[in-house]
Amino acid sequence: MRFYKRLAAFLSALLLAGCGWSGSDATSSTGGGTIEYWLWDSGQEPGYQKCADAFAKANPGLRVHISQYGWDVYWSKLTAGFIADAAPDVFTDHLAKFAQFVDLKVLRPLDDLGIDDGDYQEGLAALWKGQDGKRYGSPKDWDTIAMFYNPAAVAAAGLSVSDLSGLSWNPTDGGTFEKAVAHLTVDKNGRRGDEPGFDKNNVKQYGFGSDGAGGTGWGQTQWSAFTGSAGWQATDRNPWGTRFNLDQPAFQDTLNWYFGLARKGYMPSFAEIGGNNAVGPDKQIQSGIAAMALSGSWMISTFSNLTDASGRKLDIGIAPTPIGPTGKRASMFNGLADSITTLSKQPGNAAKWVKFLSGAECQDIIGESGVVFPARPEGTDKAVAFNRDRRKLDVTPFTDQVRDKTTFLFPVTSNAADITALMQPRMDAVYIGSSPVSSLTKLNGQLDNLFEVAQ
Repeated sequence: MRFYKRLAAFLSALLLAGCGWSGSDATSSTGGGTIEYWLWDSGQEPGYQKCADAFAKANPGLRVHISQYGWDVYWSKLTAGFIADAAPDVFTDHLAKFAQFVDLKVLRPLDDLGIDDGDYQEGLAALWKGQDGKRYGSPKDWDTIAMFYNPAAVAAAGLSVSDLSGLSWNPTDGGTFEKAVAHLTVDKNGRRGDEPGFDKNNVKQYGFGSDGAGGTGWGQTQWSAFTGSAGWQATDRNPWGTRFNLDQPAFQDTLNWYFGLARKGYMPSFAEIGGNNAVGPDKQIQSGIAAMALSGSWMISTFSNLTDASGRKLDIGIAPTPIGPTGKRASMFNGLADSITTLSKQPGNAAKWVKFLSGAECQDIIGESGVVFPARPEGTDKAVAFNRDRRKLDVTPFTDQVRDKTTFLFPVTSNAADITALMQPRMDAVYIGSSPVSSLTKLNGQLDNLFEVAQ
């Protein structure tokens, strides 16, 4: 936290020195300019280059230069850019980060863009409003969670697509979901997880893959679908809660059951997936280590391009998250946005680009690429059609969560970096088995203290 206080002080001095709003845009001799735009997903870069080309055609003299960096490098480079006055004009923002950026006053309000919340998926645009009521992000895309699976492994276990679609779970015995996971698990001797003599210490194929402990993103692709369908939410209200709920039985009972799958040999251990340098669920399914796993809709393109050991395209299926104790499915609903930095020398040009990014033309271009679900419903429909027609892949388990209103919002709070620093080692310890889930009660108190510090 001391680092962020120093950064805030530095940025305040920088802005007072005139490195923020200058009253006019920096331009070239021809009256135009180059807008610097950053994103982290290489899969989306081609689509946004098409958007940039269309934008340049509609705005003679302006062009967009796109820089793509991997997730970890992206955020460290962005933070360094804020300090060194080398940040881009516009960047792809994430809900886990934006609250802290608002606190640091490095984001420019976008209320003058005339964004209409009703043009986007319900509730998506409102996520990007700060506690001051101002908008700091322009809706870009959204994502939910579903279950990717290997159809061959599922068929070999005698299970059908309808079986996967009807699974339910509970924290006591795991329900039909755990029964399916157990049956999909196979040890080195060919015994399934629900058969006598199963060797949990020598597993060839796990019924359920793992994406880590979930301490860096509120369990989005790990346990959030289970805690959400148990009726739990991370804070007392969202966004901008005032206390955390990691001490509640619904949360701790769910995590005790969830990580218990690894203790039973149905899910790989923390060490087996590579710890915090985890081999992702896509690679686990591709290599046959796992039969199915939860992952986000942003991974559709990655899963659809997987190949087997011989180089042939690997068949992939998508099933919905299991029904929980509430009687409903659940998925975290997360959205990305485009934000303008206060260090931009050409905020007017940057605003034109952000407005174009959130408009129908660009959102349709992105939808037709099939990589993500654009924020506008029409763009989403194009992405669904692309996957159905071009990839022969039914992605409605992701979109049905929105249609059926079984989503819950990614927790939006201040002090995101401090929350991650506290949560990650504690969640890792629970997954490893060196700490019980009851240890999260102490963690909850530490997280609550962050609210007091922020005031």
